Amino acid sequence: MEKAKVFKVWLSTVEGVGYKTYVKLIEFFKSAENVYKAKEIDIFKAIGKRKLVQNIIEAQKLNPFDYVERLQNLKISVYTLEEEEYPKELKNIYDPPPVLYLKGNINLKDNLCIAMVGSRKATFYGKQMAQKLSYDLSERGITVASGMARGIDSFSHVGALKGKGKSIAVLGNGINVVYPRENKNLMDQISEEGLLVSEFPLDFPPLPQNFPLRNRIISGLSIGVVVVEAGLKSGSLITAQYALEQGREVFAVPGNITSAYSKGTNELIKQGAKIVTEVDDILEEFNLREDVQQKIEENLIYSLTEEERKVYNFICEAPRDIDEIIIYMQMKIQKVNAILSSLMLKGMIEKLPGNKYEKKIF
Repeated sequence: MEKAKVFKVWLSTVEGVGYKTYVKLIEFFKSAENVYKAKEIDIFKAIGKRKLVQNIIEAQKLNPFDYVERLQNLKISVYTLEEEEYPKELKNIYDPPPVLYLKGNINLKDNLCIAMVGSRKATFYGKQMAQKLSYDLSERGITVASGMARGIDSFSHVGALKGKGKSIAVLGNGINVVYPRENKNLMDQISEEGLLVSEFPLDFPPLPQNFPLRNRIISGLSIGVVVVEAGLKSGSLITAQYALEQGREVFAVPGNITSAYSKGTNELIKQGAKIVTEVDDILEEFNLREDVQQKIEENLIYSLTEEERKVYNFICEAPRDIDEIIIYMQMKIQKVNAILSSLMLKGMIEKLPGNKYEKKIF
């Protein structure tokens, strides 16, 4: 890691240094390394907050290179806001994290992403909907982002992993801290098959004030947010509010009008959120956006097996009946039927009268 970046990472670890303070210090001192070397009186001139000044003075006693070595040993990647590799969708929000920690499949950071959020105390219905919608999105090559909390978040991650393994977990603590404890296996699986993301430094505990901050990252990484189940005071509604402020689409799964866990989602629907009862309700909202449709198709094609891709490309040339496909693929009818069923399930082809198949228009 280059020297200038090491000090930027160091500055982001100082307690109380968020986006605004980080920018203010860099503008005043011209570099993070200069902040590390600055005198107390000069730091006070820059930010004027004694408690925060003391935090920086204390942090100056630490060796930034030791911290970076820990990151490397834990196989954690880190990106600063100024870097081209920083997630593109997130970079454009109002207050992006100055430094972002990532562990897992780094390529997912710029994938087409839908956020799924909801109540920690979820009902069976809510868990079932979260898992199904996430699975269906994942099967279509779309990454599912959520917050690793109990309830809806956990079932959203599980559903996505059962699909094509594309899930991003945004944490409200350091990326090496497991929270909640019962999600250790899920977190390990996401770090292998998906992507863990956090703006908090190593060892940072899951404090209550962290989670609203985490929510802006969940929506910031996504093109839309689906609220599956939420009470009137649920933190999921904060995520929905961030989504609106960031220009993202907001969706809500309708629930039982007598259930306290559905009052928040039903209220969102009253306020104009799009109703979601199946995955097509989400995808249809982006029909007019060519960039989204192209990315969906690219992700889907990338997710296909070699045999599925060969059949799909054959059907793309012209509508084909099943006999043509069997001859072309030189396979038994049972195998071809399984491939065709998979492609239809993913929404890539559709069946026509006469046992013919054609490409589905995205």
